[in-house]
Amino acid sequence: MLLDDLEISTDPARIDLDLVHRFLTTSYWAEGRTRDVVERSMAYSICFGAYTNGRQIGFGRVVTDRAVFGYFADIFVLPEFRGSGVGKRLVRAMLDHPDVGRLNSVQLRTRDAHGLYAQFGFEPIGNADEMMARYRDR
Repeated sequence: MLLDDLEISTDPARIDLDLVHRFLTTSYWAEGRTRDVVERSMAYSICFGAYTNGRQIGFGRVVTDRAVFGYFADIFVLPEFRGSGVGKRLVRAMLDHPDVGRLNSVQLRTRDAHGLYAQFGFEPIGNADEMMARYRDR
């Protein structure tokens, strides 16, 4: 099913916060995330909504300094719309955004969508021993 009327927008007023929060709390990467945390994370990101017939069916956000570094986060497509190219079009729109396309480094984390992101040039971090992270107890 190809969605001819698919629209990708960065208009924050169009984002359905309830939908995004509901989906994220059931995802493996954001299980239990509070609505307040979702709202604050969106406020400090470039957010992308995917829409068909006025209904939001996907979401993604970029955390970035808009000069050097970006991180793709919370990307999803509602289950009933997967396999229709929405994810590819969403990622393409994110990469084509003027504040993202010129970045030196764009990173992301995934357990199950390596094939999708590889199509856009993402690859495992080559110098993983240079990368570090700090995690709070979850």
